[in-house]
Amino acid sequence: MTEAATIVRIAGRGDGVTGDGRHIALAAPGDSITAEGAVMPGPHHATPPCRHFARCGGCQLQHVDDEAYAAFIVDRIAGALTAQGIDRPDIAPPHLSPPRTRRRASLRAERIGKRVVLGFNEGASHRIVDLTECPILLPELFALLAPLRVLLLGLVRDRRAAGVQFTLTDQGVDLLLDKVEAEGLAAAETLTRFAGEHRLARLSIDDGYGPQPRWEPEPVTVTLGGIAVPLPIGGFLQATADGEAALVAAVRDAVGGAAAIADLFAGLGTFALPLSAGAKVYAAEGARDPVLALKAAGARAERPLFVEHRDLFRRPLDAKELARFDAVVLDPPRAGAREQAAALAASPVPRIAYVSCNPATFARDARALIDGGYRLERVRPVGQFRWSTHVELAATFAR
Repeated sequence: MTEAATIVRIAGRGDGVTGDGRHIALAAPGDSITAEGAVMPGPHHATPPCRHFARCGGCQLQHVDDEAYAAFIVDRIAGALTAQGIDRPDIAPPHLSPPRTRRRASLRAERIGKRVVLGFNEGASHRIVDLTECPILLPELFALLAPLRVLLLGLVRDRRAAGVQFTLTDQGVDLLLDKVEAEGLAAAETLTRFAGEHRLARLSIDDGYGPQPRWEPEPVTVTLGGIAVPLPIGGFLQATADGEAALVAAVRDAVGGAAAIADLFAGLGTFALPLSAGAKVYAAEGARDPVLALKAAGARAERPLFVEHRDLFRRPLDAKELARFDAVVLDPPRAGAREQAAALAASPVPRIAYVSCNPATFARDARALIDGGYRLERVRPVGQFRWSTHVELAATFAR
């Protein structure tokens, strides 16, 4: 490096990028890079709020302010669309979840002698960062880390790793431990005592034969659209409550006053349940446990909701089936909905709400929809995974 340069944007993995294309770690837009390679902070450079930043893989962008972080999210979406030859639509300012609002997380633990390290992996590594603070997790979740280290000391062999998944539910924290050994009366009593002392909603163990609940004083639920839905062990829930609300609002706006709606890749009913308050909803989901939970919740609430167990990758709704609906909601996994998007492109459905956690596969599917006659009207970005490079969005398509 022979001359000074200025950071003009943030790349997909969080590096700062100079005007001539050089990537500089931990640099923010507006930072100056000296001839020796040192980063001179600019107007968008922020002081990271966590001592683990730069090592911990849970966050990549604590060194930028909210303005630069929001711009990064918009640029990721716009760049993915441009790569597919799609003109930039109306992209709303991103919704950013506040710090300490993450209500679900997966951590790793390892026993090293007489201590247990517990936290996220380091970036691009299997090494675990032993968290002593975390500005993204809800306080209720972070408070369990110290007692969990003590519990896991008796459940994990030396130099062995285990998994910790927790989610805040209506009844409290739902905790799943995997790759642990909890056989015998003493282990059972230890687990029961731990769950009771920390008022867990549920404590489950996966010792290699699938998750099994060891403590669940009452059925565990999450409330979606005002309805309590049974939460399967390890079940998916949007990362933050406010992020979920932003996505639901965007989907409601996209479908408008549709009277008949198909919710595809419906999960537990994040969108199907609130929409069923004012419309007839068909919900399709490929995983069995969420289907059973959503069916039960919809029936109890007496909603006009029909739920089908259906693999939409192998058996997407065809154009004839889709013609029954005034609007379709798509919320596929990171792989996108290539097969379903192709069928939608050949359908007469007036409006589509597409929720995505991967701008690249979203843009690919958007290309198919546009080629089939749809117009991409607007995109609402949502930053639920605070300070990470993970981008989510809700988009509106119309014929």
